[in-house]
Amino acid sequence: MNDMISLKEYGAVTARFELTIQRKLPGPIDRIWAYLTDSDLRRQWLASGIMPQEPGGSFELVWRNDELTEGNEPRPEGFPEEQRMASEIILFDAPHRLAFTWPPRGEVSIELKSIGADVLLTLTHRRISDRKNMTMVGAGWHMHLDILSAKAAGRTPAPFWQGWLSLREEYERLIPA
Repeated sequence: MNDMISLKEYGAVTARFELTIQRKLPGPIDRIWAYLTDSDLRRQWLASGIMPQEPGGSFELVWRNDELTEGNEPRPEGFPEEQRMASEIILFDAPHRLAFTWPPRGEVSIELKSIGADVLLTLTHRRISDRKNMTMVGAGWHMHLDILSAKAAGRTPAPFWQGWLSLREEYERLIPA
């Protein structure tokens, strides 16, 4: 792959109940790896939780999406202030590949590849339960990665819930029935 990458703005359905999203982020790769694996940095764009560095290690992700962006926007109905999920490391290959479980049977893998001064992040979420969850997961990962991109570039991210609601409509339209 060369320095000229063509990235789609939205995630793509890459297999049955599987979604892949890519982002080009400002490097170096070790800095982006820290955003994935360090609880304090990951909390700024996704969820906190001390992540073990060996396969089989258990950890908990703690989402507080209201705290990801500035402003006091309303949270959609049915979403709590905090969400928790127990997970397990499947693969930890610093600073290139990370994979973890997404209960009840899903899996998330993230690959980082240096491309000049930038980093190509490829996230694949496998075994999503159904189409409805694919639209929610697609919008969620898309918005969280947009926040990561903004934070890594030193920009102020767009409001989380407003972005997620808009993206959920887009993924509803984009993901085949």
